[in-house]
Amino acid sequence: MMKLHEFQSKQILAPYGVEAPQGAVAITADEAGQVARRLGGSRFAVKAQIHAGGRGRAGGVPIVSSPDAAEEAARALLGRRLVTEQSGAHGRVVERVLVEAAVDHISSFYLSLSVHAASGTLVLAASGAGGDDIEDRVLAGEGGLERLSLGDGSQARREDLQALAARLGLTGQPAEAFRALADGLRRAFLELDASLIEINPLVLTADDRLLALDVKMIIDDHALFRQASLAELREEDGDEYEVKARQRQLNYVRMDGSVGIAANGAGLGLATVDLVHAAGGAPANFMDIRTTATSLDIAHGFGLLLDNPQVRALLINVHGGGMQSCDTVAEGLGIAMRRAGRTLPVVTRLAGNNADYARSRFANFGCRIIECPDMWTAAAKAVAAAR
Repeated sequence: MMKLHEFQSKQILAPYGVEAPQGAVAITADEAGQVARRLGGSRFAVKAQIHAGGRGRAGGVPIVSSPDAAEEAARALLGRRLVTEQSGAHGRVVERVLVEAAVDHISSFYLSLSVHAASGTLVLAASGAGGDDIEDRVLAGEGGLERLSLGDGSQARREDLQALAARLGLTGQPAEAFRALADGLRRAFLELDASLIEINPLVLTADDRLLALDVKMIIDDHALFRQASLAELREEDGDEYEVKARQRQLNYVRMDGSVGIAANGAGLGLATVDLVHAAGGAPANFMDIRTTATSLDIAHGFGLLLDNPQVRALLINVHGGGMQSCDTVAEGLGIAMRRAGRTLPVVTRLAGNNADYARSRFANFGCRIIECPDMWTAAAKAVAAAR
């Protein structure tokens, strides 16, 4: 997936009827002050632009009352590693801020478009109470989230959108503005190959305008071949280890535990992380080996684990198939161990393509493995080995 910054999302969605507060991006504190002076007014939002939610709670969206204060707020944010509930423990470095005119409003909403995983249909979700805590409230059954299925997204019935607006408490001109906005987002979702568009909060002003105060947009990176202008916006996001791993066909996220994890498939990797937690252990990472990874790419990934002094055991959970076979993973580990000169307990659960051959490759490289017949046994033994 390819994440867009808030300012990029707002610019891209403007032709589809998404109206946002006036503002501009700054990469220095001086520029931030200049933007605020051009905007005029007496209140400004200075918003860190990072690919992680929860900025407001982490102090990444200060509201200030003068251009000088906007400049100072930007100075405090730029270059700072902002840690949010979605950034991971290492946070994200703030390289730019969006300075906008602060907006007075009478009510706020949540609005999003995404694809329903089970049915493959486009779903419009909305709540009459937007804000940073929307996810917590929904999980607690207090979010009042309304959902409307749009099928394949080729069209949205006017009466369905009007009924949704009414359930949110919108009538008259605001209801019509909501209908037009929702339909514009539908078109944008399809035309731009999005996998998520989220506006939170969407606010209603005293003059009946709907303004998007914050916008999150994710593009399906498998469709970037037909979205050349969007592909140019891609930037490497994450800490240096995660960036290097992506360049090696690996999806990698650092954690703080002692069990190093490798799996082929995001779902299998997440399930392995959960099983380690359930067994009373702590994962040191999430690592998904893509189908396009070579044994040398995989060796680089295992090298990240072996270089981490906190890792005391490795858990390899691989179901060979398609372009990625078990023996390729085994070869990657063997190369990494020879390079690192470090050995650790290696717990494996192997199944599928070339599982037997992988066992012989482990032996050829001198890797002693603890083989397990199922995922739970493997997780439990890895946790025990890491103690």
